[in-house]
Amino acid sequence: IFEPQLVRPLGDIGFVGTVDDASNSVQLILPFTNWPTIGEIEAEIRSAVPGVTLSRRAMDADELLALRNYLRTEMRGEPGPGHHDHSEPRPKFLDKTSRTRILGISSGKGGVGKSSVTVNLAIALAQAGHKVGVLDADVYGFSVPKMLGIDQDPVIIGDLVVPPTAHGVRCLSMGFFVADDTPVIWRGPMLHKALEQFLVDAFWGEPDFLLVDMPPGTGDVTLSLGQYLSKTEVY
Repeated sequence: IFEPQLVRPLGDIGFVGTVDDASNSVQLILPFTNWPTIGEIEAEIRSAVPGVTLSRRAMDADELLALRNYLRTEMRGEPGPGHHDHSEPRPKFLDKTSRTRILGISSGKGGVGKSSVTVNLAIALAQAGHKVGVLDADVYGFSVPKMLGIDQDPVIIGDLVVPPTAHGVRCLSMGFFVADDTPVIWRGPMLHKALEQFLVDAFWGEPDFLLVDMPPGTGDVTLSLGQYLSKTEVY
């Protein structure tokens, strides 16, 4: 049984505790007890093991660290030029040899339907059987989470962000971290750092497609993304 957001077997990520055949009971060990996909996980276990008794407990600090380290290892790509051992290498989906295609959806001005194209293309690709992520880099009008119908925040595990999933699409957006009525007035280096963290500190796995909803025009964010995501195909 796979955890829906991390897309890894429950045993591999340390989510399975005591299994008692005599009493037909299974203990689930979760980063926190109200883990967002717990309903789906329990339903799958009950389907596989009729009459099972389920219990939950939260991970302790060592178990959380082990999960964080496992996910970081799963993300890890090849160390780049000048990389030092004390820092994390870039995620594997950013490697030139990765199968991930990065599609930047752009426009010269706002309000022309760019985010709608991004979301519908992402869902269509997911329905065709591909692993898909969407990075909402339009920091001046972050509408992608609402379009996808995502009503939960990303999960934070140590220094790692797990993007929520809807319609088979992972999504990360500034909208998760900024209130709807709060304007984003960051410029240059601050925006660059925030978007870099969305790429290197988020558990994207190695998707077939990562769609980037670009901000309109050719400002700071577009230039930063162009430098950081050198293999982006811009549409």
